[in-house]
Amino acid sequence: SVKDGFAQTSEIITYEANVQSVHKVNQEVQTEEDEDDKRKLIFVVEDEKPDLVNFIRRVYPEFSQQLQLNITSHAFDGFEVDLDESASAVSCLYTLTSADLLEEELQVTGLSWNSTGSVVAASLTNKRYGRFDHEDWCTHKSALCTWNIDRRTIDPNKPDVTIDLASCLMCIAFHPKLPSFIAGGTFNGEVQVWDLGREDETLAATSGMESDSHREPVSKVLWTMDPSSKASKYQVISISGDGKVLVWQMSPGSRDLKLVSGFILQTDSVPRSMRLSKARGDAEIGDTQSSVPLRSPVTFAFSPHFGPVFSVDCSPYHRNLVLTCGTDASIRLYSMLQSKPLFSVEPGAGYLFRVRWSPSRPLVFSVVTGDGRLLIYDLKVNRINPSVSRQIVATGDSQGRIKIWRLSDDLTNQSAREEEFLAAIANDAQAE
Repeated sequence: SVKDGFAQTSEIITYEANVQSVHKVNQEVQTEEDEDDKRKLIFVVEDEKPDLVNFIRRVYPEFSQQLQLNITSHAFDGFEVDLDESASAVSCLYTLTSADLLEEELQVTGLSWNSTGSVVAASLTNKRYGRFDHEDWCTHKSALCTWNIDRRTIDPNKPDVTIDLASCLMCIAFHPKLPSFIAGGTFNGEVQVWDLGREDETLAATSGMESDSHREPVSKVLWTMDPSSKASKYQVISISGDGKVLVWQMSPGSRDLKLVSGFILQTDSVPRSMRLSKARGDAEIGDTQSSVPLRSPVTFAFSPHFGPVFSVDCSPYHRNLVLTCGTDASIRLYSMLQSKPLFSVEPGAGYLFRVRWSPSRPLVFSVVTGDGRLLIYDLKVNRINPSVSRQIVATGDSQGRIKIWRLSDDLTNQSAREEEFLAAIANDAQAE
């Protein structure tokens, strides 16, 4: 059934009224920025953080200007993020060689990046005689070649710079600060420095082959800071199969490398005990024809490899850790505080010619093998198996080819507490 109902509400009263509206017009004007508006951008109480306030006031104009420029920039036009790209990929960007030197049958004996990370240099020697398979004085042709990989017009088959040498060039090293200076060592024991910025005469200095020079092929050259200089000068250190470690100094206005100090390693001076040697490190031994006294630097010896050692590299993140590799096909991690290796890895890839720590990841290192492979290890992931068979690494082979590889972010970006993890590896081994 339906019944009528009633509700008790107040009567709604309405009125009509006229209003006067204002017509608005938009107009662009150019005015100076009000100082009061600038103060509104600072959200920190000046009394509490005066240094921060001053910093914001100082950088705000330039920062704001750059943001405005970014709005009109076309730097990233056409760029698309590939979300499906593998984070662990390693790809070969370039294979560099010299078409003019292919008939010479040259092999790569050394590689070095300049301080800007844009130029890679390679030392190329005659592969028919190997690196050390000479029966007498070396007169084989060799070359120093460089490529700038940042150039848009890079020619992988034509170096930007080619320097011909009259003997085998065994090793090279760019100056850590001056991108055009590079040092090298020859089979005849000579140490040379070139200035690639010169257009005519690139040879800047040489040790010659005097009584102070090496008597065996130079196996390694390295730039190091002069400890006695207040002007941040660098010296060149060379090492050779004759057991000498020589320190050379460049002199302004002279093309002669001056021998300033040296060391010599002889079999009878190597400690047979694994304890720290108490022998005097300043005792002169060995070569008496040198213009400077040659001292024995050895105070400690590690458990040896089962064959010649080809490469040694100290960790840039831990002062006591060092990597080694050699003909026994093993990679060893040593601590300066004990003779036995912390651990050893055998990739099963034949001779191992070079091992290097990553400059950006404390737990990553790479090794090149006798069968032409580049292996990259990540100690945070696995100490036994390689993770993958500026994010770029260069390798050279016996065919005279230099390959430039791009590494993934996983292998170049340091993760949280990675240095502490590396220290834990050293501490755990010392506690055993």
